[in-house]
Amino acid sequence: MLSGCGLSDAPIISPKGPIALAERDLLFTATAVMLLVIIPVIVMTFLFAWRYRASNMKARYAPNWSFSIPLEATVWLIPAAIVMALGHLLWNATHKLDPYKRLDSAAAPFEVQVVAQDWKWLFIYPEQRIASVNELAFPSGRPLSLKITSDTVMNSFFIPALGGQIYAMAGMQARLHLLADQPGRFTGRNTQYSGDGFADQHFEAIAASKPDFENWIAKVRQSQDTLDAAAYRALAAPSIAHPVTYYSSVAPNLFETILAKYRGHKARDHQQAAEAANRKF
Repeated sequence: MLSGCGLSDAPIISPKGPIALAERDLLFTATAVMLLVIIPVIVMTFLFAWRYRASNMKARYAPNWSFSIPLEATVWLIPAAIVMALGHLLWNATHKLDPYKRLDSAAAPFEVQVVAQDWKWLFIYPEQRIASVNELAFPSGRPLSLKITSDTVMNSFFIPALGGQIYAMAGMQARLHLLADQPGRFTGRNTQYSGDGFADQHFEAIAASKPDFENWIAKVRQSQDTLDAAAYRALAAPSIAHPVTYYSSVAPNLFETILAKYRGHKARDHQQAAEAANRKF
């Protein structure tokens, strides 16, 4: 039965990293706690329907009944206890799984800068000074530290097999820390509807062994394309089902420039509004 459900295509149920595993266990635990109410309610629904069916003349008939302290206590106290248990569970898990929190590891985190565009993902490797589009490669067994922003509308970055879902917004920098236990290939995508190319805005996340990752870096550095200011403007234009593209070099501080572009707009807007208010005054 389970093989027919395609569990191999359900990465949330089959996590490949500690963050995704903790999130899956939290999902299972919360579901089990809620089933403490759901299952008895379902069972009692069938029992009541059977006991008080029209043909059962032995069922107690009490037309004037209106209140029962034990029944009211059961109806209110048990759900209240479950809500408190869920609240305690989720409060602790929320802080434990804070996406901004660095993972405990002897290995130093590997940093990648992520930019959401219409309708593709740009990955910048500041240490290696290379970049790729719609392909995120990183070493397995080493924490992955992502800095995420958007150069368009709000997007949502998500790699289900590794856990974590976080929004990418223009002028803002989000952080996400992930870890792949072993080498593998996983699907990542935008889960926030963002227009015509939304359905094709996905990428491949590749957790590679150290030799394979070094070979990937060497392959990217062989690309004839460079990501300077002019190339970035062309890349940022809307495109659907954009192919995987490699850039052998990247303009310095490109990620910070993208952030500053929107922060500058906000500052200018506030200044213009203040000047208009002063003129009116």
